[in-house]
Amino acid sequence: MPIAPITGKLRKAFWRDFSLSLGLGIGSGYAFWYDCAHAQDSLNSVSAVQLREEYYLKLEQERAQAQAAQ
Repeated sequence: MPIAPITGKLRKAFWRDFSLSLGLGIGSGYAFWYDCAHAQDSLNSVSAVQLREEYYLKLEQERAQAQAAQ
């Protein structure tokens, strides 16, 4: 009673590993980007955009004062 050859096992394992790694990678990236990376915005009362705008406004006012003094 001979044993039948195992065919396609390596190919099936490749596609399983490939799809699993791709799915976990995309899921982890999504979780990091929308959960961990943006968690700091919800913790601060002042958003990063507002801080940047205030900085550039201050910088522009300093330049205007420096030009007026000349």
